[in-house]
Amino acid sequence: MNTRNITIGKPQILLLPLAVTLALGACSKKEEAATAAAAPAQPEYVLDEGALPAVNRFALADLDTTKDACLDFAGFANGTWLAANPIPSDRTSWGAFEMLDERSNAVQHQLVEQAAADANATGVKKIVGDLWATGMDEAKINAQGIEPLAGRLAAIDALADGPAIAEYLRTSAARGENFLFGFGAEADFQKPDLNIAYAMQGGLGLPDSKYYFDADKQDIRDKYVAHIAKVLELSGIAADEAQKQARDVMAFETRLAKVSKSREDMSRDVSLFYNPVSLAAADQLTPNFPWTKFFESQGVAAPEMFSLAIPAFHQEVSKALGDADPATWRSYLRFHTVDGAAPYLSDAFAEENFNFYAKTLRGQKEMKERWKRVLGTVNEQAGEALGQMYVQVAFPADSKTKMEALVANLGSALKARIEHLEWMGDETKQKALAKQAAFTAKIGYPDKWREWTGLDTGRDSFIGNVLAAQEFNYRWNLSKIGKPVDKTEWGMSPQMVNAYYNPLQNEIVFPAAILQPPFFDPGASDEINYGGIGAVIGHEMTHGYDDQGSRFGPTGKFENWWTDADAKGFSGRTDKLIAQFDGYTTADGQKINGRHTLGENIADLGGLATAYDAMKAAVGDTPDPMTDGLTRDQRFFLNWATVWRRNFTPEELKNRIATDEHAPAQFRAIGAPSNLPAFAAAFKCEPGKPMVRQGDGQVVIW
Repeated sequence: MNTRNITIGKPQILLLPLAVTLALGACSKKEEAATAAAAPAQPEYVLDEGALPAVNRFALADLDTTKDACLDFAGFANGTWLAANPIPSDRTSWGAFEMLDERSNAVQHQLVEQAAADANATGVKKIVGDLWATGMDEAKINAQGIEPLAGRLAAIDALADGPAIAEYLRTSAARGENFLFGFGAEADFQKPDLNIAYAMQGGLGLPDSKYYFDADKQDIRDKYVAHIAKVLELSGIAADEAQKQARDVMAFETRLAKVSKSREDMSRDVSLFYNPVSLAAADQLTPNFPWTKFFESQGVAAPEMFSLAIPAFHQEVSKALGDADPATWRSYLRFHTVDGAAPYLSDAFAEENFNFYAKTLRGQKEMKERWKRVLGTVNEQAGEALGQMYVQVAFPADSKTKMEALVANLGSALKARIEHLEWMGDETKQKALAKQAAFTAKIGYPDKWREWTGLDTGRDSFIGNVLAAQEFNYRWNLSKIGKPVDKTEWGMSPQMVNAYYNPLQNEIVFPAAILQPPFFDPGASDEINYGGIGAVIGHEMTHGYDDQGSRFGPTGKFENWWTDADAKGFSGRTDKLIAQFDGYTTADGQKINGRHTLGENIADLGGLATAYDAMKAAVGDTPDPMTDGLTRDQRFFLNWATVWRRNFTPEELKNRIATDEHAPAQFRAIGAPSNLPAFAAAFKCEPGKPMVRQGDGQVVIW
């Protein structure tokens, strides 16, 4: 339900955005929570396929033949479809991803209803059913109002000085409510088979540190202050006092923003996440917030070292504990406690949350129906539990078999591309090949399901269930610190429409929900699947060699495996790709940031080129079927563009350009193909056309 995809205190359990994406009751019986992942022959759940939204396949009728593919390929491939498919009022964008998301939601909706209807449910079914039933009990939620937070707000009101505030921060963090920074387990950059603790920056309510300073974001800042005041007023603060406190909160967050790294900084320098320090050294760095006490308060054994990322941020927090007015701290903590909980509280809180984070920031016209918001919460708090149910009814076994063949073919094609790279020397090339050979692919759903034993949920309180799940998930994450990495774990649930590459495990992962048209269709011809999921597979593989993934070796260790000459050659090529995307401008004049989007653009280019090679190898010498008058190659590139058909609200587009490491969809549709001679040949594009990049303007990397 939370429009910011966070909960109380902004917990950041999955700390590191290293898994680069494509965009993106009690468990009373232990054996029920850890069952084998294979779906049973006779599913426990039933699915009404006829009630599901249609999938979005490439269709000849979607082409806008008034446009020239060589001039405006995105318009040619998707113009007709985009004009006929406006953004629904409860969305901020609409395209292939969103349509599959709606279909996945429709499947899940049937499942959660079945779970909630079972009075004797146990295990994951009870957890899912309890979250769903309490979330849908709007009358009870409205009757409770802000009362569920009364104890927390009283504790905040009693904070009189820095030491008391520091103690409250530790106590709340132990419940999974961390207001100022992310904390949790992730693989050690130098020993990727072992989990260590990471502490990250945080504490900001706006999407990025730049929002606090950029001239074109002043209107957003003003509306954020108004939102803070409204939330404080709803929590019981008088209107005039709420406005004063809101200004203080904004000033405090601006102080934190000054020492925070931007999203662009973090996405383009992965080393920022890794700053190994001893507890003693960390305590000296932040004397007002000793880390020795923090680890003890979280129930985590004192480690020899942990990663204190962005140390300047943590130093500033320590300083603020010493010099900031305790009243400002109380306002800040009160606001973020209520704001984070707002989606799970009564209508007034949920509506105010929507008005700022969805309507103002992203241009969403209407709130999603309650069932969609509650389903989002189920996924946030118990996604893999629901995933166990989802794969029983929504993922055919033969899809996994066919995907395994596609992955193998893409791997062979990538190997061949690396072997034939003219710009890379043999020493680096051998290491690149070793990394390719070490890729692990995960398809559909985990081989071993996560444990949920110990999470107690019931039918009394929605926010009570959310808080219980939040603390349970935090504790589960902390339990991994100091232990070997469980390589069977997934970073996404099966029902998520996305995919990712994790450099610390050198793995590519494809959840079940993305394995549908236009990405993957078991009954479709080769060119459709290779132009869809094939390019996605190639995309995730190429992330292993993008500007940040290339800093990790075959085992996931953060290391330099490049010769100086090859590193320089790689940088020269990626600089060209930065320049290419810097040259793209939206219809309303916004420029694309080629540096921020570099990693995804590298992955698109390498992924599409590799998928094309794999398709050619798969079809061999078989005659071109010329389907609907289109060649095989044309259909390959057209399905690639189908994946990237997407309408955005103006506010969403502006927000994405400022914060997203993925370029807007229309530029992804054209960016990679314009560098491939195969595209020009397929559409008979003459030199000089926008979709034909040649000479120094052509980017060739992987």
